[in-house]
Amino acid sequence: MENKKYSSYAEIERDLEILKVQKEIYYQKTLLSIDKTKDSILPSKSVNLIGNLYQKVFSGMYGTILKMIIPYVFNWYLNRKRGN
Repeated sequence: MENKKYSSYAEIERDLEILKVQKEIYYQKTLLSIDKTKDSILPSKSVNLIGNLYQKVFSGMYGTILKMIIPYVFNWYLNRKRGN
């Protein structure tokens, strides 16, 4: 970086203001990038909706029955595919 020679304080102040604005722009870009990264990592609203639906289906008496039946159906399906 080359040294710049200033002839007045106004030039110095102007360059400092430009640097301050550039710093704020880079800071905001970094925050936006972090937010986008968080959005891509965290589950979306559809996953939360599926979780809520799962809780509603598997709660209560029907949920208890389904929780007991599903492992048997799953094992039967796996064994059927293997030919046992």
